[in-house]
Amino acid sequence: MDPIGFLVDPMTYGFMQRGLVAAILVGVVCAVMGTFVVLKGLAFIGDAVSHAAFPGLVIAYIIGAPLYIGGAVAAVSTALAIGLVTRRSRLRFDTSVGVLFAGTFALGVMLFSTIQGYVTDLLGYLLGNVLGIGVGDLIQVAILGGIVLAIVLAIRKELLFATFDPLGAAASGLPVARLEYLLLALLGITIVVSIQAVGIIMVVAMLVTPAATGQLLVDKFWDLVRIAIGVAIIAAVSGLYLSFYFKVASGASIVLVETTLFALALLFSPKSGWLSRRRRVQPADLPVPLA
Repeated sequence: MDPIGFLVDPMTYGFMQRGLVAAILVGVVCAVMGTFVVLKGLAFIGDAVSHAAFPGLVIAYIIGAPLYIGGAVAAVSTALAIGLVTRRSRLRFDTSVGVLFAGTFALGVMLFSTIQGYVTDLLGYLLGNVLGIGVGDLIQVAILGGIVLAIVLAIRKELLFATFDPLGAAASGLPVARLEYLLLALLGITIVVSIQAVGIIMVVAMLVTPAATGQLLVDKFWDLVRIAIGVAIIAAVSGLYLSFYFKVASGASIVLVETTLFALALLFSPKSGWLSRRRRVQPADLPVPLA
């Protein structure tokens, strides 16, 4: 096949153009938020909040409200509730996440079971379908994603300080608790932005994998952000082309490309790659067995 035609032909379709723009927008937002998720060890909460958005989507569908609003309200409320329960009770953070995650998703499944017939809109949010995104959905993704990025950019210094040194940040007068609640709320919005692209089931991979890949390669925070964004964009473009030519699920393709890039970093990273470490261990460095 002609290489130019290979690249250009898919983009003659409107659904591919919209899907590519949406996948890149979602990837960038997830990459930026994912750096905080990885550094603060919030990967589990990302999975929980993504599932917690489901009852909000179902309720919005039942009452005829915009699905994004329902999902956003449910995701942000659950994220804030996890932070509140953890701070106000003696439960561990992962215990609070597990309880609320199971309860909210069960509520969504129960409500979903009351709907008669095959509901393609809601199933699309479970499994993801970025190629089915419309112009209105694309505008919503751009607005919500822009809000998240603007807030992170405006308070980036405070968020970094509270992330790396919460005790020092509190001693300096920063409202660490409020910043944590804000980060959880932004995480909820990010997840709602992402679920139409890759679905509730795989959204945590969009948050965690690009940042985890960057963490294997660099030590500085903003270098980590740049690499995470690069991985997300490469995965978005490559995943969509794979989806188009092999006729497979677009969200799964994007996530699998990200996972492949993570595996390559895990193997070949000059800083911490498995193969790099093996090459650095010379025979002279090995312990000499005792006679």
